[in-house]
Formats: sequence, C-alpha cells, structure tokens
Amino acid sequence: MNSKILYVEDEPFIAQIVSEGLISSGYMVKTVTDGNFVMKEFKQFRPDICIMDIMLPSVDGYSLTTEIRKIDAHIPIIFVSAKSMTEDVVRGFKTGGNDYLKKPFSMDELLVRIESLLSRFNNLSGIGSKDENGMYEFANCQFDAAHQQLITPLSTYLLSYKEAALLELLLDRKNEVLERQEVLLKIWKEDTYYNTRSLDVFMAHLRKLLRDDPAVQILSLRGVGYKLFC
Repeated sequence: MNSKILYVEDEPFIAQIVSEGLISSGYMVKTVTDGNFVMKEFKQFRPDICIMDIMLPSVDGYSLTTEIRKIDAHIPIIFVSAKSMTEDVVRGFKTGGNDYLKKPFSMDELLVRIESLLSRFNNLSGIGSKDENGMYEFANCQFDAAHQQLITPLSTYLLSYKEAALLELLLDRKNEVLERQEVLLKIWKEDTYYNTRSLDVFMAHLRKLLRDDPAVQILSLRGVGYKLFC
C-alpha cells in the first residue's frame, strides 16, 4: 500500500508542482491550502507523514503541529518554509517537527527526507526501549543502563554517570530530536555556558566510542539538539 502524505501549502503553484511530484513518485497525497481545514483532513485522511508549511491562512503550521501531536505523538512531520532564521528552525523542532526544509528546495531532496523518515518511523516499534533488566539493544550494540556498560562490536566500555545518562536519553529519543536544553536541565540541572561546554565534551566522547559501529550516528542540529540514528 502506498504511503499517504498530508501536504499543507497555501501557495497554489508550489502546491500543484510538489503534489504532482509526490504523486508521480508513488505517494497518495491530500493537499490542504488553509489552516482551518488541516485537522479535519488529518483525522479523515489518516496520513503516514505530514509536510507542513508555516505561514498559512487562519492557523499557522506551528500551531497545527502542536494540535497534531496531541492526537499522534509519532507521525513524522516535515516543515517546509521560507522562514530560515535559526529561531524559526528551533521553534519548528520544539513544536514537534522531525525535519525542517528551507524553501526553495528540490523535489529530490524532499523525497529523500520523506523516504528517510518513513523508513525510520516504520521501524521504531520495540527499538530503543529497554527491557526489564535495563538493557537496550540498538544496531550492533548493547547498553546496560543499570551497570553503565556499553557493548560495541569491538569492545566493552564502562561509562561515567553523565555519559550513561546522556546515552540513555539519546536511546529513549532514538530517531527523534533530543533538545540540548532538555539534556542540560535533566543531567546538569542547569542550562549555563559552562555546562554546555561540558555537554559537548561528553557528547564527543560518546561519538568516539560509538564509532565502533558504523551503523550508529549522532547528528548535531545546530542550535537545537541531537538525533541518534541507527
């Protein structure tokens, strides 16, 4: 069955070009041009992924994403917008977006991002959650949260308290955005410049250990946070 895309865009020319490109690539597409009708279409169409413009008539894309997240916490959402300031991107992730594509964009880039998100979210079930013994399994690695032990294909590492807490947060949010401020407040208890630099050091060390498994990657989203992919 073809994946269904709810595409929200108020500019008719862009909406037509992009929707035709998505349909020709094998997707079922429902296009909505006014924010007032998005939630109704979302509930009726039941999409597998949403592509959301920000500047819309009636209700903006940030507000709509917040409403969608109340209904479905896991559906992937891609923001597409001409708003390209760092604060716009940060707000997009904070309101529940999984990706942010700046206009103008190519269809090839949009399709790659759609395919990537659908692939990740279709494989989330049961992955990244720990068992009753506090053990995570991800890619070719294991992490024993109770004993702060990371097992990679090449070695076994005993992690410090902060390293273990940081890895556990990343695994709990696997394939999702983990905001830097949330990490600082949960582990360091304070969002300060000194603690931010300390976080950078711990993240760099975790990346070094996880290089043992090429299937694992920690992506930094500048000004936003991190994503752990595997």
